Amino acid sequence: MSSKSLFDSEEDAAQANKLSRKAKESPFMLVGITGFVAAGLIGAYKYRNRGTMSTSVFLMQLRVAAQGTVVGCLTLGLAYSMAKEYLFDKAPKEK
Repeated sequence: MSSKSLFDSEEDAAQANKLSRKAKESPFMLVGITGFVAAGLIGAYKYRNRGTMSTSVFLMQLRVAAQGTVVGCLTLGLAYSMAKEYLFDKAPKEK
């Protein structure tokens, strides 16, 4: 009998490896996902104190805030990687 659990599959291990590889390649993706989750949790907390605002308007504003967080993080990551590639790593070219 193998030592693996019945619920562990090679596909799950492959997905975990893929996520860790993606996190190493673009760390701002994880920051964006974290910001999205944080915006959702803050929105869930603030839902109780929304006052007279309708639920649909509150949810639209929450969606825009969450998407803005993700797009902002990805934009910062892209700007950082471009600056690192084109501005900071100017090695002298050898002839």
